[in-house]
Amino acid sequence: MVPHSIMMRTALSTLLILCLLSATARGDGPADNIATDVRPIPPLGIEVPPEKVQSLQTGLKSLRAQLDALEPSPTVSDYLPDAEVCYKAVHDALEYGEFFKPGEIDFAAELLKLGEARAKHLAEGKAPWTRETGNVFRGYRSEIDGSIQPYGLEIPSGYDFDSPSAMRLDFWFHGRGETLSEVSFLQQRHSGRGGKISPDNTIVLHPYARYSNANKFAGEVDLFEAYRHAARDYRFDPNRILVRGFSMGGAACWQFGVHHSGNWAAVQPGAGFSETPDFLKTFQGETLTPAPWEEKLWRWYDATHWASNLTNTATIAYSGEIDKQKQAAVMMVAAAKEEGFDLLHIIGPDTAHKFHPDSLAEIESRLSGIVANQTAATPPSLRFVTYTLRYNRMHWARVDRITEHWEESRIEASLVPPHGIEVKTNGVEAFSLIFESGQWPFDLTAEPVITVDGIELRLHRPKSDRSWEASFAKGDKGSWKSNPTIPGERKLLTDWGSPASPTAAPNTLTKRHGLHGPIDDAFMEPFIFVAPDAESSHASVAAWTTAEFSRAKTHWRKHFRGEARVRKSGVEPPAETKNQNQVLWGDPESNSEIARLMPKLPVSWDEKNITVGDQSFDAKNHTLALIYPDPENPNRYVVLNSGFTYRDYDYLNNARQTPKLPDWAVINLDEAPNARYPGKIVAAGFFDENWKLK
Repeated sequence: MVPHSIMMRTALSTLLILCLLSATARGDGPADNIATDVRPIPPLGIEVPPEKVQSLQTGLKSLRAQLDALEPSPTVSDYLPDAEVCYKAVHDALEYGEFFKPGEIDFAAELLKLGEARAKHLAEGKAPWTRETGNVFRGYRSEIDGSIQPYGLEIPSGYDFDSPSAMRLDFWFHGRGETLSEVSFLQQRHSGRGGKISPDNTIVLHPYARYSNANKFAGEVDLFEAYRHAARDYRFDPNRILVRGFSMGGAACWQFGVHHSGNWAAVQPGAGFSETPDFLKTFQGETLTPAPWEEKLWRWYDATHWASNLTNTATIAYSGEIDKQKQAAVMMVAAAKEEGFDLLHIIGPDTAHKFHPDSLAEIESRLSGIVANQTAATPPSLRFVTYTLRYNRMHWARVDRITEHWEESRIEASLVPPHGIEVKTNGVEAFSLIFESGQWPFDLTAEPVITVDGIELRLHRPKSDRSWEASFAKGDKGSWKSNPTIPGERKLLTDWGSPASPTAAPNTLTKRHGLHGPIDDAFMEPFIFVAPDAESSHASVAAWTTAEFSRAKTHWRKHFRGEARVRKSGVEPPAETKNQNQVLWGDPESNSEIARLMPKLPVSWDEKNITVGDQSFDAKNHTLALIYPDPENPNRYVVLNSGFTYRDYDYLNNARQTPKLPDWAVINLDEAPNARYPGKIVAAGFFDENWKLK
């Protein structure tokens, strides 16, 4: 006879599985349009049997001891995250109740053994997994929050680790996975499940992308951090890097394709979404009524606005003929046509939400032809559209200042033999032309002739290594002049191949690459939360600050899979956090650092009022969210009272995961925070290009 306890556990497990299936079925349906009844994401995990809890806790303790006992060495420094990723995955799944299938519990035990084996190798100065073929999972320490983040690799069986030859690299972006914990992801990558492509002589890199956010925000940064980590051990051909994905991964592919077009040999999205309003209306049955700043900020990730950039690469879109998500490619085909080119859209006959095998074979054949014809030659022309200086570079042109953020800015440039360059701009106030060593395509002895919007300028000759660069700025009357110096620029985590590093700030305060808002931009670079060091005398402000500060920490872990760094206001910050974006919580009364910075900000806030321009709000029941260049470290942001700005309702569909606040917002606390907003937004807006109130 089966023991009663086992029968009960079996019944409970069956019920939990049915609940999970039910939750999955609800996804993307009308029930997910009710903002007052939002199901939790990630969902509640299954119960882990007590004996397995104890076993995993024992394994975690053992692995932690081995990791902590490792003596410093170059090998440990380089490869410790590859072992730590095993610990973090199991620890977090156990700590936060994120085991979703019984098999994940068993795999967690295997993960701990794999972690111990890697720790043992590290103690011996070895990292043999870096020379394995097949499916290999790795981990890196993110600069954003110091967390360990996983990624997967598929290394061809014939890969020669000692050969200097570089190999094609395909990024593959995974689909939506509300239960895609680190354990689940590593289980897929360890077993090889979940991969839809396997091109010949190609390394495939699978970003985890910090869970299920369509590779936006920190999920976008994840690609670049994972690439830099992997590039230490594998040789990737920079002229043969492709971005690919399906479903939510197809949406990720669209945004990477348009934002970073110059980096890819090809862009190959399947299904997914490419913009916000029409997709949610078509797929979700939702009619949107956004605030003006929300609608404007759709332009960050709505690929249709950026379609022109796909002329700088090769693009092959795929959809199943009867897949509702075919809408994404249809929208992009129409946007491309408006830009004057025809976007190739391969359609799988009578196919729903999957690849048709014949279509996939055709795609692979076409991509192989594209890759075979890639060269390192300087592109003879480029077209670049941007709405924010976060994305400011296309091949040999860089936009340094634009007329207005979130409005369209364009630059088109062509090489004109024998030694000229013609540039046309719209919405651009300053730009640079940058040809790195070996890229200058013309005679070294001739002075370049640069024609900008019809104005002809003769400039200095290139250097003998065939490098050349110059900057240009628009004058008061619209005339163009060459700038003797390139404007100060930061290196961002999303700058290809370069870790974040500040440069000298320009003399005048201006929106520039990496310092332009909105609030969500602060969480794509290293940041730290700064807790109040006192309590506000305004009860509603004090209560709101406590609740929202706690929520920001909790939801950063849930949805971007890291632990936010935290320090207390008024305490000397650790040296390593001084050059991070400072996120200050509270009001001038409760946070001494807010009080110290307020006179240097373009708004005012005292014990009685918050004043923004000619608007004034009672400080007893209002608070202020804001992003601004840190007056004490102008290469970084200071943020007031906000984490990332989309909330629980937006977790239900990735197309909703767009910024919900602009550069500043005043929040009335009489209306409690809910699944959409942190309170009632009574005023909000963008600063101008000089960080002044409009």
